[in-house]
Amino acid sequence: MAMATNLFHRIPPLSHSFSFTTTTKPRCTSFHLKAASTVMEGSEIEEEKEGSSVRKKIFIAGATGSTGKRIVEQLLAKGFAVKAGVRDVDKAKSTFPGNNPHLQFVKADVTEGATKLADAISDDSDAVICATGFRPSWDLLAPWKVDNYGTVNLVEACRKKNVNRFILVSSILVNGAAMGQLLNPAYIFLNVFGLTLVAKLQAEQYIRKSGIDYTIIRPGGLKNDPPMGNIVMEPEDTLYAGSISRDQVAEVAVEALLLPESSYKVVEIVARTEAPKRSFEELFGSVKQK
Repeated sequence: MAMATNLFHRIPPLSHSFSFTTTTKPRCTSFHLKAASTVMEGSEIEEEKEGSSVRKKIFIAGATGSTGKRIVEQLLAKGFAVKAGVRDVDKAKSTFPGNNPHLQFVKADVTEGATKLADAISDDSDAVICATGFRPSWDLLAPWKVDNYGTVNLVEACRKKNVNRFILVSSILVNGAAMGQLLNPAYIFLNVFGLTLVAKLQAEQYIRKSGIDYTIIRPGGLKNDPPMGNIVMEPEDTLYAGSISRDQVAEVAVEALLLPESSYKVVEIVARTEAPKRSFEELFGSVKQK
């Protein structure tokens, strides 16, 4: 939403006198690189298994969305295999040109419950990335169906299949009320459609209590343009303004899979032209676990 993106640039925090101002052991207990079992050749990330090389497979919900599509492309470029969970398989295939043998499409709707999602994730997925998002409509329950219940369904599906790595693309300002940002135009606008940010925040809280190894990524206003500036990463409930290219959000999501520094963390990201370029190890390492 271009309007929401612009709104992320505005209101600074107001004074604080009143904050109304603006059982089966997991298959993969440590996903990151899997230490000695992983071989990296160029951009390839492969696991040695009985003399053959098998790419790690990542299930992504929201694979045909503006951010999800970029995550799929970057996962493939990094050497992962991708299982794209989509509502319409035929339509999804037309979104990704070519017949990449490492890209698989499966029917998956996060609103249809954990059991069906578990069947889609199956036993061959090493991690799950959630890049879903509701489409604005007059259905005020839509944000809760997708951004809340849908995310919870994905978490429960992971638990059913013993998948122990979960990446969520969320948003800055989800906890805007606690940050004194209730009058921030972006907070107001994004909550007009059924309290979207509240739905996202409750889903985040569910993930954090689930026991799954998570990384929650909260980007600023999302831009379809190529990156402008370097990534700034801050702890949760820090950023209240700023924007970032979807390409960079996708990059952060993919790098989170590779780096142990990203485990059990909530990070907020924007891009700034004046920011120095830092490695992802530095960026994730600078944010402490809570």
